[in-house]
Amino acid sequence: MDEKREKKAPGKILRLIYRVEDGLLVGVLLVMMSMAVAQILMRNLLGSGIVWGDVLVRILVLWIGLLGAMIASRSGEHIRIDLASRYFPEWLRQAVDAVGELFTAGICLTVAWHSFRFVRSEVEYGGIAFASVPAWACEAVIPFAFAVIGLRYLLLASDRLKRPRNS
Repeated sequence: MDEKREKKAPGKILRLIYRVEDGLLVGVLLVMMSMAVAQILMRNLLGSGIVWGDVLVRILVLWIGLLGAMIASRSGEHIRIDLASRYFPEWLRQAVDAVGELFTAGICLTVAWHSFRFVRSEVEYGGIAFASVPAWACEAVIPFAFAVIGLRYLLLASDRLKRPRNS
């Protein structure tokens, strides 16, 4: 009985993580759309908008793009050039896909590391993005998202390499 619970627990945790990601994406999208609409209405009706509203919308576009990329990486749904599926036999296609996933993971983890260093320097610098919000808080999504994407592609490659080969 405990083994069944242990096998179900990772699935429940993953579903919870996916729901949090989806909810965060929807929430950020709603805030972005609300701010954009409010800015338009205020400019047209009152002659001015929120001073930092446009900056917030640009930052939220960054967040939506990276959160969307994280969600797409759940099952390797990113855009890619895929000649292997047309011309290679199944066993070779699996190997080529695994190499591609490992390469993607390496690039993403490298970007995560360097963007972490960038955010850390922003913390030290103490810059403000808008309305007393520190710049590093707006940029923190970059290393986080790339680390998640990199780890997911490592897992995808690992799962692909563990599958039995069909000749």
